[in-house]
Amino acid sequence: MEGKKNIVFGLIYFVATAALGLLMSSNMAGPVAEATAEKSEKFSELEQQIQSQFMMAEEPAVVTGEALMALNNLLNVEEENVNAIKGGPHAHGNLESMANIVIGILLMFLAVPSVLKQVISWLFLIAAVFHSGMLYLGVIFDQGWAMTVLGTGIGPIALLAGLLIAGIAALIGLRPQVQA
Repeated sequence: MEGKKNIVFGLIYFVATAALGLLMSSNMAGPVAEATAEKSEKFSELEQQIQSQFMMAEEPAVVTGEALMALNNLLNVEEENVNAIKGGPHAHGNLESMANIVIGILLMFLAVPSVLKQVISWLFLIAAVFHSGMLYLGVIFDQGWAMTVLGTGIGPIALLAGLLIAGIAALIGLRPQVQA
């Protein structure tokens, strides 16, 4: 049954991407906590200076500047971490797992030769492994070789080829059900 392996892979890969998403967010807690602590420290200094009213001519600008820089650093770290999750391996993994599930279901209903279904099926599996899979290995686990493999473009090319061939196969072999 063509499509079954894509559905099974997609569901298992979706669970893996969800778990790795938790790992990504927990790994990002450290830098955010450090930036938050620095911001708190600098703003406490600023508050003490304001309350003490012993601020000298240059000191208010220095203390205020340090506090604002700490706040800016916190905002940058948070934005960087959120963008890493949104646009990185987690988002791509989720999309490619869902694409495999959808294509698996579609393959079950296509009236095209089995070899064409197998080509589409394998292209989507290759796309997920060599695109988001390599992103996970390269970004989360710091595997440089994975980024090299990702740079070859095998994953995105397989995905585009799979989409194109699946579209053509759907045009040819997807028949509407005749209502009696």
